[in-house]
Amino acid sequence: MSFPLKGACQCGQVHFEILQMPKMVIACHCKECQKLATAPFSVTAVMAEDDIRFFGELKEWQRSADSGNISAAKFCGTCGNRVYHFNPADPSTIKLKLKPIELEDDTIFEPTAHVWTDEKVSWFTIPEGVKSFARQP
Repeated sequence: MSFPLKGACQCGQVHFEILQMPKMVIACHCKECQKLATAPFSVTAVMAEDDIRFFGELKEWQRSADSGNISAAKFCGTCGNRVYHFNPADPSTIKLKLKPIELEDDTIFEPTAHVWTDEKVSWFTIPEGVKSFARQP
């Protein structure tokens, strides 16, 4: 796989380049991520801030997390796609919500762990051998 990998929001106003492999990829089953993804879970690629470049205008939204931390989100103001999350107290870690486009091998975005499985929908089965955590590890 050659870098950079390129991706974009739905309308293309925000685009990005991934310069390195993600540190990890998680599937979050919390109620907030179910709302965000309008799906049973949300997939997040955890990356160092220096390993990704963003282009275009991003808007920001924040909420308090169960941990007491602030969960901040950057999104496209045109199409509304959530692009990434971060903790303002530690902006060195980016939690990318969009996968790159036109990947021949998309396995780098296969979740290696599932979190908040206490809130998982009943009909989804976590694949065997994949780490899972009842809450945030």
